[in-house]
Amino acid sequence: MNDDPRLADPEDIPGEDDLDRSLRPRTLDAFVGQPAVREKLGIFLQAARQRGEALDHVLLAGPPGLGKTSLAAILANEMEVGFHPTSGPVLEKKGDLAAVLTQLGDGDVLFIDEIHRLNRSIEETLYPAMEDFQLDVMLGQGPSARTLRLALPHFTLVGATTRTGLLAGPLRDRFGVVERLDYYGTDDLSGIIRRSAGLLEVGITDDGAAMLAARSRGTPRIANRLLRRVRDVVQVRGTGAIDAAAAEGALRLLEVDAAGLDELDRRILRVLCETFEGRPVGLGTIADAVGESSDTIEDVYEPYLLQEGLLIRTPRGRQGTPRAFRHLGLPEPRRGDAQPGLF
Repeated sequence: MNDDPRLADPEDIPGEDDLDRSLRPRTLDAFVGQPAVREKLGIFLQAARQRGEALDHVLLAGPPGLGKTSLAAILANEMEVGFHPTSGPVLEKKGDLAAVLTQLGDGDVLFIDEIHRLNRSIEETLYPAMEDFQLDVMLGQGPSARTLRLALPHFTLVGATTRTGLLAGPLRDRFGVVERLDYYGTDDLSGIIRRSAGLLEVGITDDGAAMLAARSRGTPRIANRLLRRVRDVVQVRGTGAIDAAAAEGALRLLEVDAAGLDELDRRILRVLCETFEGRPVGLGTIADAVGESSDTIEDVYEPYLLQEGLLIRTPRGRQGTPRAFRHLGLPEPRRGDAQPGLF
């Protein structure tokens, strides 16, 4: 039995972060996938280096685990400048942001993950910092208070978001480069898995890598996570290199099915298809039923289920599709039992 069924959300597992970082590419040439994004960023990097200027501010959008953090670190590495990572929820007060901004050097990259979660006061402090490279500091209180404007070095802000629609328009408009990362194909994921296996000194065959890639939900982070878990199974059971048979057996133990769904995915679908028999269900109800937060379901699980045609969003709520019923081996409800037009 798999002790942690949330293969789509590995970031909360102790000890995994350091290993994740060790598998990340260091250069743009080593970054696999996202060819259009890589080509454009390569041009922007080369142009900035030729002019001796800081790279323009960059916004990277897309589902979790597609390489936004890796790309931000690569931009800093390619520009040969400092990399300063933080996240939106950490910056609670203007003083927090001021402390970060005043530590930046010329051309440095400030990476803000989950930038859509910045509060409004922090956003307003960022506007002059991004546009004019100046920071307004309030000195004193009451009638004697005055504003001091500090000059900042020309830095690059790289923001990452899974929910672009939650970004305020004025903040979004201040990014000179806006790129969206899409889910990866199996060929790219196979390449990532083979590269990671080499770094981990794990033997893997092409068909073994293809098996893992096909069940990685189009996400490199999940591909590397599955590789590490399959490596554990192969090591303990002594089956040698990871081939298709070893991968299949390990994935069955991990409860990852042929569509790449883990136990929590299937629980979500069972709530939609079995508990509510195909009728629309609110996100909060689903979250309560499966014991997970609404944000995690919406940001981590729903995008893949939507892409695979297993779930749809309707004005009345989430709904399982006919394909979801078939995947679970359940009979499809009668047409009159579900939203018109779906069945």
